[in-house]
Amino acid sequence: MANSQAICGSFKSELMLGLHQLGTVTIVSRTSLTSPTTDSLKAALYLASGSLGAGTTAYSATSEVSGTGYSAGGIAVTNATAPSTSGTTGIWTPSASLSWAGLTLSTAFDTVLIYNSTQTNRAIGVYTFGSQTITAGTFTLTMPTNDATHALIQLA
Repeated sequence: MANSQAICGSFKSELMLGLHQLGTVTIVSRTSLTSPTTDSLKAALYLASGSLGAGTTAYSATSEVSGTGYSAGGIAVTNATAPSTSGTTGIWTPSASLSWAGLTLSTAFDTVLIYNSTQTNRAIGVYTFGSQTITAGTFTLTMPTNDATHALIQLA
């Protein structure tokens, strides 16, 4: 089974349970009534032979890439944009591109998993792109415009 792009089903229900705090602090944290916090998000790369998709519930090292310049678990996601709405669609996009420098990954990869490392590595979304390999280079995923048509997360 190949990787497939999707907002993780578990994330949708976890939003309604209040388990994720994306973007700038807009509500009081679940753990402190006096010190609001924002969850820390991470992005991990996965092999083209993986099977991530809507059923992915948490970060796992299974099928994660490995190679020079890559650390298991991936990189921090810049999470400074608060979720908002555009018309009737809830939207959110990381506030900066995802970039890995000095990479050598000789096995084909085609997927990034964004997950909430603050909340026991709960999966948020699986995003696919064309199969890649890289030798001693920088791999960058440019984030889309944060609007109802292009946002990384769109809940209509």
